[in-house]
Amino acid sequence: MGVTDRVGSFVAPLCDRVGVELLDVEYEGGVIRVTVDHPDGVGMDAIASLTREVSRALDHEDPVKGRYTLEVSSPGLERSLKRPDHFVRAIGSTVTVKTRPDAGGDRRVQGTLEAADEGGITVRTTEDVVRVLRHDEIQKARTVVEWTSGSEATRGLRDRHTIDESEIGR
Repeated sequence: MGVTDRVGSFVAPLCDRVGVELLDVEYEGGVIRVTVDHPDGVGMDAIASLTREVSRALDHEDPVKGRYTLEVSSPGLERSLKRPDHFVRAIGSTVTVKTRPDAGGDRRVQGTLEAADEGGITVRTTEDVVRVLRHDEIQKARTVVEWTSGSEATRGLRDRHTIDESEIGR
C-alpha cells in the first residue's frame, strides 16, 4: 500500500468525525496534501481541527520515512476531478481534461462536462465537438473558473460597496 492509500485509510474516519468529506490525498516532494470539502464550504475551524487530528495520526502511524510537510485545505474554485463522484458533481461545469497518450484524439480537452457516471464522462468542447472518455483514459482533470469582463462581473458588487466619503467619521 502506497503512502497516499495508507494516509487516506486513517484520515477518512477523522474527516467523518470533523464533518467534512475527504476528496483527495497526495504525496509529492515531501508534502502530504489532504483536500477536504463540505456542501456548505469548509471553515477555518474545521481545517484547523482536522490538521491537528491528522498531524497526531501521522505521528502515530508514521507512513512517511523522514521529514514531511502537511497541508490540509479545501479544493478552492478550480477543483481536481479524480473519482467518478467528483465528475458527477461537476456536471454542467467547464472542465479541462488531459488524456493519457493512448486515449487517441487531442490530449487536451476543454469544454462543458455534459455527463458523468462510473464508466466515464462526456465533454462538449468549445468547438462543439463531443468527446466521450472512459475514466482510465483520463490522466488529469479539473474544473475551470471562467471570468467575465470586469465591468460586468463587478458591476453589482461595486454598486453595493461604494463608499460615500461624506459618511466617513459621522
